[in-house]
Amino acid sequence: MYGLIGKKVKMSQIFNDQGHVVPVTLVEAGPCVVSQIKTVDSDGYNSIQLAFGNKSKRNTNKPTIGHLKKADIQSAKVLAEFESLDTFEYKLGQKFDSSIFHVGEIVDVRAKSKGKGFAGVIKRHNFATQDATHGNKHTQRAPGSIGQASWPSRVFKGMKMAGRKGSGNVTAQNLEIVDIDKENNLLYVKGAIPGPNNTPVFILKK
Repeated sequence: MYGLIGKKVKMSQIFNDQGHVVPVTLVEAGPCVVSQIKTVDSDGYNSIQLAFGNKSKRNTNKPTIGHLKKADIQSAKVLAEFESLDTFEYKLGQKFDSSIFHVGEIVDVRAKSKGKGFAGVIKRHNFATQDATHGNKHTQRAPGSIGQASWPSRVFKGMKMAGRKGSGNVTAQNLEIVDIDKENNLLYVKGAIPGPNNTPVFILKK
């Protein structure tokens, strides 16, 4: 398996063998259940769909209930596809958890970042402020010029301006797994990962 769905639990810290403090993020890795097996013959490519978490039936539509029923799954909070291993034989309803990882492994973690609402260019794009004196008045945090006047008489797409900040998919790359609590299915990932506590995360093997 090339990845797993999990949940960000919280940030903490541990001491390594040299006595140094290591900041870690606790991630609940699975258990994930195989809800669909895609092959070249049926779908045009090979992959494995995993289901993670539980959701009330009232909030699950009938097509999803029928889809999950094939793998004997009642409900799922998150569904995601991962690249499958050619040498491994997958079965519907099969479970995967933190045991597929090992201490010292390098992984990427993708999650939805915290939404920070409407923000100006200084906070959103790290712009520098204008002068606070020498004739400048009330425009210290203004963006400045955003284009030409007579031509092209419009603002080009992609111009860095004020707007909604955060709440997008972010991948933290090359994070080391420094410890694994197999009893509680927790990964101790070195460093910070995107999103608030309890947000779904995707742990991708390198």
